[in-house]
Amino acid sequence: MPSRPGAGALSVLFVGDVVGRPGRRAVELLLPGLRAEWKPSLVVVNGENAAGGLGLTASVADRLFALGVDVLTSGNHIWDKKDAAALLEGERRLLRPANYPPGVPGRGSGVFRTPDGVPVGVLNLQGRVFLPETDCPFRVGAAEVARLREEARVVIVDFHAEATSEKVALAWHLAGAATAVLGTHTHVQTADERIVEGFTAAITDAGMTGPRDSVIGMRRELSLGRFLTQVPQRFEPAGGPLMLNGVVVEADARTGAATAIHRVRAFAEGDGSEDGES
Repeated sequence: MPSRPGAGALSVLFVGDVVGRPGRRAVELLLPGLRAEWKPSLVVVNGENAAGGLGLTASVADRLFALGVDVLTSGNHIWDKKDAAALLEGERRLLRPANYPPGVPGRGSGVFRTPDGVPVGVLNLQGRVFLPETDCPFRVGAAEVARLREEARVVIVDFHAEATSEKVALAWHLAGAATAVLGTHTHVQTADERIVEGFTAAITDAGMTGPRDSVIGMRRELSLGRFLTQVPQRFEPAGGPLMLNGVVVEADARTGAATAIHRVRAFAEGDGSEDGES
């Protein structure tokens, strides 16, 4: 049985990629229990697939914030909705990958305060292996973590990337500087959580939040049709039982060093049909 955060410890609950309406319903049903169990100082959620399975809208972002999310991170699909630029410019609690070229709308990092007033840096990066070309996440990441640590000792990194090797490499690259390097994008929670160099909590992928009986969140028959026929399919989030995947990172707020990382998995019934938006 994992230990719970001790007195004075700062903890961050990080929730993996929320997929469409089912993912939002999973957050609604399961986040209160996780808050009660782990008592996180900050809740960070990857929301790049939260609107219809691809992208994010202002109304969906507002709903997630209303459910108790403090910071939303994203990835390559953040651009999929037409109002993405305006949303990124207007909502400071929403981040896009910091290693997009200069001049791109929005922010790639920010400093957010816990209820006790402790500053926590959150940085969003995107990988370059099997994903659209961006600036180097290793160089940008090191520079941004150093900058954030001038204001916040605890710095959480969401590395939205495809390749396992790239995610593991970034954790080693930022070891001793970032409090945590948490992988997203592949939607399958990995079992390799650890603390690198006695300082940086790392996991290759935090997992997906959405329909359990799916192909990484999408309806099984549509995904199977694509694999069997190679004909493009318009994917849609699946229904059925729900799950939430993520991690809790505990840290020393004075030094920024992670002291523990725990995988989180929770389940609920329902498909999110109570939520009117896709």
